Amino acid sequence: MADLGKPLNLGAIANVDYRLMVDSIVDYAIYFLDPNGIVLSWNKGAKELKGYEADEVIGRHFSMFYPPELLDKGWPQHELEVANEVGKFEDEGWRLRKDGTRFWASIVITRLTAPDGSLRGFSKITRDLTERQKQQDLLRASEERFRLIVDGVKDYAIFMLDPSGYVVSWNTGARATKGYEAGEIIGRHFSVFYPPDVAATGFPDKELEVAREVGRYEDEGWRVRKDGSRFWASVVITALFDSTGRHRGFAKVTRDLTERRRASLLEDEGRRITTFLAMLGHELRNPLAPIANALAIIEHPNAEPGTLKRMSGLISRQLKQMTRLVDDLLDVGRITSGKIHLDAKPVKLSEVIAEAVEAVKPLADAKQHALTLDMSGEALWISGDRARMIQVVCNLLNNAVKFTPGGGHIGVSLRSAGSDAEISVRDDGPGIKPEQLPRIFMLFTQGDQDASRSQGGLGLGLTLVQQLVALHGGEVSAFSTGVPGQGSEFVIHLPLVEAPLEMRRAEGPGVRKRILVVDDNMDAAETMSVLVDNLGYLSSIAFDGPSALAAIKKEQPDLVLMDIGLPGLSGVEVAQRVRREVANPPALVAVTGYGQASDRDTSYDAGFYAHLTKPVDVRQLEVLLERLLDRP
Repeated sequence: MADLGKPLNLGAIANVDYRLMVDSIVDYAIYFLDPNGIVLSWNKGAKELKGYEADEVIGRHFSMFYPPELLDKGWPQHELEVANEVGKFEDEGWRLRKDGTRFWASIVITRLTAPDGSLRGFSKITRDLTERQKQQDLLRASEERFRLIVDGVKDYAIFMLDPSGYVVSWNTGARATKGYEAGEIIGRHFSVFYPPDVAATGFPDKELEVAREVGRYEDEGWRVRKDGSRFWASVVITALFDSTGRHRGFAKVTRDLTERRRASLLEDEGRRITTFLAMLGHELRNPLAPIANALAIIEHPNAEPGTLKRMSGLISRQLKQMTRLVDDLLDVGRITSGKIHLDAKPVKLSEVIAEAVEAVKPLADAKQHALTLDMSGEALWISGDRARMIQVVCNLLNNAVKFTPGGGHIGVSLRSAGSDAEISVRDDGPGIKPEQLPRIFMLFTQGDQDASRSQGGLGLGLTLVQQLVALHGGEVSAFSTGVPGQGSEFVIHLPLVEAPLEMRRAEGPGVRKRILVVDDNMDAAETMSVLVDNLGYLSSIAFDGPSALAAIKKEQPDLVLMDIGLPGLSGVEVAQRVRREVANPPALVAVTGYGQASDRDTSYDAGFYAHLTKPVDVRQLEVLLERLLDRP
C-alpha cells in the first residue's frame, strides 16, 4: 500500500507515461540520436519498420539505415547539420531495413536542446510511405504511358487548351497536321488555326462556349497551317472538369480530311459530269436532227421555194440554239478558270432589266405569259459589266419562261434594300423542291424533269448567274416551297454606288479637245501643259490625286495625261475610281518615270489606254493624242 504521506514525483510519472506512449506506437519509428548520430532509444514502431531489435541498433550510427548512394554523398551527416542549424530537417527517400530491402521513408529530424542551450541530440521520426509511393509511381507510369500514346499518334492533332482557349500541350500529330513546333504554339490562342475571316467573327470562342455548356462540340471546316495553307478539318472539342467540378480547359482533337473531302467532291463531280455529258449529247442532238432533216429537204430536187425559205429559217434558229449552248460552256470555263474579264463601269440597273425583258419577251409571248415589271422611280447604280448583268437577268427570265406553263405569270422587280440593290424574278410555275434548293446553283445541276426532258438545258444558267453576281460583289438566293403553282423566286443583291457624273455630249466640229495634265512636279506639269496647247488642244493642270479626280468630274476632259506617283491618291487609284464613278470616263494615259514591264501591266490593269515613260517623245505623244481623240 502506498505511503499517502509521501509526495508524488509527477515528473517521473510523466516521463514513464511518455516512454510508454512512444514505445507503444507501431506506425512510426521514433528514436533518439546523440549529437553524433548514435542511436540511444528504439520503439516498437522502429522495430516493426526497420526489422532490428533494440539491442541490435542502440549504440550504432543511424547511417546504417541509408543506401550506399546516399552514404557516398554524406547524406546522413548533412541531415544532422541542417537539423542542428535550423532546428528541423524533413525529407523523403529510400531507406534500408535489416534484411536489405528498401522502403520509401518520410523522415523528420528535430534538434533537442538542453536548458543551457547546448545540443543534447536529435529525435528522428520515420514513416513507411512505400505503398503511397508505389501508387504515385503507378500513376506517373500511367500518365507517362498515356502521354506516350498521345504523343505517338500522328494521324490526329491532339492538344489541350486552358479555359480561355490558349494551347497548353502539343502532340506529334498536331505538329504534323498544323506545322508548328511545340515551342512555337504553346501559349498562343487556338484561333490562330482558323482562317482570318472566320477568326474575326469570334467563331472559335463560340465553339468553346458551346463545348463548355453541353460538354463537347463537333465541326468540319477549313483550318490554317503555319505556312498559311488550308486543310479541311474534322474537329472535336471536349470540355474537361476535375473531380470537384471545376472547369480545367478543353481537349481538342483535329483530323485532316482534305484528301477524303477531295475524293468525295471528285466523286460527286464525276457523277454530275456524267449527267452533264448525257445532257450535252441530248441537247446537241436536238438541233442537229432538224438541221439534218432540213438539209435533206433542201437537197431534194422537188423542193419548193417556200419550203426552202422555211428550212433556211429553221436551220438559222437551231444554229442560234447551238451557239447559245457553246457560249454558256465557254463562259463557265472562263469563270471557273478565273479568266473572265469584267469591264467594270457605272451601270444603271433599270436599263439592264429593261433590255433583258425586251430580249426575253418574244419567248414569253409565245407561251402567252403575263410578264410584269415593277421598278421604283429611283435610279439605282452599281459598278459592273453592263453586258454581263444583262446576261444574268436574261438567264433568270429564260428559266422562268422555260419552266412556267403556258398562260403563267412572271414578275420582275427592282428596288433598293439598304445599301444594296435588290432584283427579284418570280414565277408561278412548278417551283423547286426544298431539298434541291441547296444544290440549285451547282454546276450541271437541274431540277427534276420528266423522261422526255421537254425543258432541255445543260444546267449551266444558274451557275453562271451565281458566279457573275459574285464577281460583282453580290449574292443570289433561291426561294420556293416546291408546291406546283406557287413557283419560285430568285433574289439578287448587289452593292449600290453613287450615281455617276454624266459626261457632256460630244462637241461640234472645230471645238478644241480638252486635256487634263496631272503631275505633282509643277515644272513637269506646266511644260507638258504648254506642249499640249502647242499641239492644238486645250489644257488644264492638277497637282495631286484628289484634285485630278475632282477635275475629271467637273471639267469633263476628253483625255488625261497622268503621273502614277501622286500624293493623296496614286494615279492607279484615280484611274480605278474614275472607272467606278464616271459614266463615260475620258481616255487615261500614264506619263511616269516607271517603265518596267510590270509597271505597264499595272497601268493597263487600272484602265490606262497607254503608258508613256518620261521623258516623253513629242512625236510619239502627238500620234497617240491624234489616235485617241480622233483627229484627222
